[in-house]
Amino acid sequence: MCHTVLQDPNFFRLLLCIDQELAEELKAGGCECGGVLHRADYPRKPRGCLAEVRSQFESRWSFCCNRCRKRSTSMSVRFLGRRVYVAVAVVVASAQRAGASSPAAQLARALSVPVRTLERWRGWWWAQFPLTALWRGACGRFMPPVASERLPGSALERFAGTAAQSMRRFLMFLTPLTVGRLITLPEAR
Repeated sequence: MCHTVLQDPNFFRLLLCIDQELAEELKAGGCECGGVLHRADYPRKPRGCLAEVRSQFESRWSFCCNRCRKRSTSMSVRFLGRRVYVAVAVVVASAQRAGASSPAAQLARALSVPVRTLERWRGWWWAQFPLTALWRGACGRFMPPVASERLPGSALERFAGTAAQSMRRFLMFLTPLTVGRLITLPEAR
């Protein structure tokens, strides 16, 4: 099951490497005005990751233009928007089935996720995520259709490979949601 990735320091290091590559791509592209981007990271207090890698998750990489001062934040597989819990913890905890003695409840306790927070995450997956441009543009590409009442688990199941591979692929799929700018998907042919 995917909760094993929460105990794998190598998986967290892989996420860090992916985020570094995404940040380097953004910086290499420069600013829209032609200016140079300089590092201007956001401090984070990550929850849901291993203690041995927590220090590597205490910054969200961002850049600031030397001309127009516009901020550009790179996409991320480590963070899902402004949530304090790392993205993999949000996905895994939200994907588990509910119930007081269920694996989901045990996982939420292990991650110190309050029940109300877990319910809010699930509500986001079921009510708001299906309305995002990312999901509206991609949901038709899944055959048979993904069960929206079981998100994110039903979508995660569609990404092939080991638990770590499917989680990495799913987090990469979600990266457009981690930035404020609009990311468009190519039209299917």
